[in-house]
Amino acid sequence: MNTPGRSARITPGGRRDVGLVIAGFARLAGRVTGTEPPAIFLTLGRNRGLFWGWLHFAGRLMPGGRLPRRETELVILRVATRTGCDYELSHHARLGRRAGLGPTELERVAAGPAADGWTARERLLLTVTDELHESRDLSDETWAALRGELDERTCVELLLLVGHYEMLATTLNTLRIEPDRPLARSRVSRSAGR
Repeated sequence: MNTPGRSARITPGGRRDVGLVIAGFARLAGRVTGTEPPAIFLTLGRNRGLFWGWLHFAGRLMPGGRLPRRETELVILRVATRTGCDYELSHHARLGRRAGLGPTELERVAAGPAADGWTARERLLLTVTDELHESRDLSDETWAALRGELDERTCVELLLLVGHYEMLATTLNTLRIEPDRPLARSRVSRSAGR
């Protein structure tokens, strides 16, 4: 969890640090999310070769995965909650709203799978996320329920999704990367009109 007053251990890089392509990609991503260029890209982009491999893998999970985006965002938000990753939580709250999660659902993620209001499938996905966070494994009962809901390929994807965002939260928390600031409204309006 980010603590106010603690500065980033590795600051987001500029064009010279990350290269023209990563800097441009980050600017474009910021326009899409309505924020400054995402610090995650400008920090991880300091290792350019690793950045592109990571981005390709991450993109295959989200937005290119088999799970519906709404469910993917629920899982990521639960990981962010359990790991105390402010960056992941704020970034994916924005993406979750775009994927159809309402304010009540965004708040309910913190309460977890036991909260009222989840569908059976949502409750299962959140239970899987919690069990993986707690034990790095699933009980036979949870695995059987998961296999009753998802095919093999989607089960593998879900396990990798949770593991990836756990890894990413560890990196973001350790590097103390602060959440991205929203762009000023007038700036967002101007860039949207282009």
